[in-house]
Amino acid sequence: MITVENLTTSTTESTTLRDVSFEIEAGAVFGLLGRARSGTSTLARLLGLHERPDAGTIRVDDVDTTRLDTGSLRDLRQRFSLLEAYPSLRGERTVAGNVATPLERLGVDGPSRRERVLRLLDLVGLARAGAQHPGELDEGQRRRVAIARALATDPAVLVLDEPTAGLEAGQAGAVLATLDRARAELGVTIVLATADADVVRKVCDAVALFADGRLLETGTVFDLITNQDSHLARRVLPRTDDSDADGYDVVADVTLIGHATVGTTLPSAADRLGVDIATLDGGTTRIGDVPVARYRIGLRGEKAAIALGWIGEHGGLVTPVRRPTRVATFGGRVTREPALASVAA
Repeated sequence: MITVENLTTSTTESTTLRDVSFEIEAGAVFGLLGRARSGTSTLARLLGLHERPDAGTIRVDDVDTTRLDTGSLRDLRQRFSLLEAYPSLRGERTVAGNVATPLERLGVDGPSRRERVLRLLDLVGLARAGAQHPGELDEGQRRRVAIARALATDPAVLVLDEPTAGLEAGQAGAVLATLDRARAELGVTIVLATADADVVRKVCDAVALFADGRLLETGTVFDLITNQDSHLARRVLPRTDDSDADGYDVVADVTLIGHATVGTTLPSAADRLGVDIATLDGGTTRIGDVPVARYRIGLRGEKAAIALGWIGEHGGLVTPVRRPTRVATFGGRVTREPALASVAA
């Protein structure tokens, strides 16, 4: 586990990170999400143990790295591999030669080196490209070669800064698939800094979201995406909040998760309770392989409030925006519906 406690670092011009704290579980894919100048690239170098913070602590399995002497820090750094944004490869060497470079520096013998290189090229989907040179590959393939090189020394932690920056969608997808496979097959902990929320939703288990050097929120992707007030939810599934809600008895924000919920819950509520349900805003996406929908919905009908409660009881995460106040009759009794004294969430 990596624990960051009250981390602060500055340049001569400004404070880059301000009192940042979070944890990274071993074996996770953890995202550092933030736009330009948010501090994520600086944090990637700190987590790769290539820089020291001005204040605060980075603990690796309870070892305070900020208190280590130069030799001890160098030894610990061997368990980490840092891949900077837009990594370069040696053009005069073959793809296999590039991946072998760190193993040659360590003095690994030829047969062991070749076996390791072949395994890594297969892992990144380039098993047949070993004899080619980097100039013969597209940028996405070169990025995957750089990942294979970073994994050559069998690190426990791989830290990447903007691994998909500048790549077209297909190339970026192949890079993310490579990282997912590396975690699954090698057990490596992956920390990636990115400005792209789509990267987080596709491969990350957990995330820390930054702006102007400050940590806005941290948690698992699912916990954050299901929180209507989450910064991450608004980044991944934005709503305009200017939808026309006039004419509806109830208006609510609803998050639906999973194959059996996204496509069926709203139609089922409408059919069972005889109400009209309209999607006013929002959309659907996937977190990993799991479909997720985040909508603002309007409900119209005598049982609109009951329908919203039914949605909450059947897997929807519901936040009422406007509740009804009309009078309704149930079983011969007259009751007032501010509806939803409690909603499943």
